[in-house]
Amino acid sequence: MHNASFFEYMESIRRLHFVLAPPTTDFLTPFFIGDVKIDPPITLAPMSNVTTHAYRVLCKESGGCGLVCTELLSSKAIQYRNKRTYQMLDWRKGESPVAVQLFGSEAESMAEAARFVQDMGAEIVDINMGCWVPKIAGKGAGAALLRDVDKAASVVKAVVEAVSVPVTVKVRAGFEMGHITAIEFARAAQDAGVKMIAVHGRFAEQGFKGEADWSIIQGVKEAVQIPVLGNGDINTPEDAERMLTETGVDGVMIGRAAMGNPWIFSQIEHYLRTGEQLPPPGYSDRVRMAMRHARLQVETSEFDEYQVCMQMRSQLPPYLAGMPGKRWANEALKQVESLQDVEVVMMELLERIHRHTGEGNTEETIH
Repeated sequence: MHNASFFEYMESIRRLHFVLAPPTTDFLTPFFIGDVKIDPPITLAPMSNVTTHAYRVLCKESGGCGLVCTELLSSKAIQYRNKRTYQMLDWRKGESPVAVQLFGSEAESMAEAARFVQDMGAEIVDINMGCWVPKIAGKGAGAALLRDVDKAASVVKAVVEAVSVPVTVKVRAGFEMGHITAIEFARAAQDAGVKMIAVHGRFAEQGFKGEADWSIIQGVKEAVQIPVLGNGDINTPEDAERMLTETGVDGVMIGRAAMGNPWIFSQIEHYLRTGEQLPPPGYSDRVRMAMRHARLQVETSEFDEYQVCMQMRSQLPPYLAGMPGKRWANEALKQVESLQDVEVVMMELLERIHRHTGEGNTEETIH
């Protein structure tokens, strides 16, 4: 499969007319967040140091992604005009619709930050109540708010009242293992005026360990009338179909499975629409996309080239999973300090792939 180009392989699939399952177009019914249409109902989860403008553009361009979201932004940092956080205010009209995610533990600062990003053009304000990492949850923000549903609801109410754009929330099943608060909170959030809620089926204490409990997501869906997105352990198109079938949610949210894989949205959309699997991109296609990611990040980021390349050290390896030369490339990427350094690594990797598999045209891919 990797010896043929990605596009040649796609054409061969079309000619063979494989039908693996009946179409399931009902799963692709659009939904609305307030008056913002989400079509298709397949969305990108907010991820720190991942969902920058550049990466959101790649997900949109690859197709199948109905909504993207910024990295999580500190309400306190916005309130105090923190330079680094201001550099992360990177959404643009071309990626619409886009949600801007805020985190914080105080209703007043969250409301102020919400007004600020609305004035900056945010179409949707999303509240983070799902982040479990200590530097956020340890300060009472993120998933820690789920320890006190009344306080969480007061934060939501303050944000809803502060802005005219729709407000959404992303939550975990609860904070402490086995103590489900997502369902109770979802009802309170709906009453406060939230227009959509996304639910990750793990508890905050789990981090990413164990399995997501999709029955909790189903419980939230059954408890409210607003749209609900299911999140957690959606790694394949089949997983997305199963989430939709088992929980009845209005759409799916893809997080870690999208890292280094902006094609996952089009793969899910195609599978839900036709019942057929799209072939995966070839090695050279993945290297080409990694290089485009790095270039676009340098071109569009408010951070300087060196800072961007520090980010790319962790953002590019997921593109290279399973390919010849991966181990060498991952080690080499740990040393990059400029876009030229990244290009040198990628060119050498393409040559290694070509020697190993015969795949790829290095000149066409890099230049």
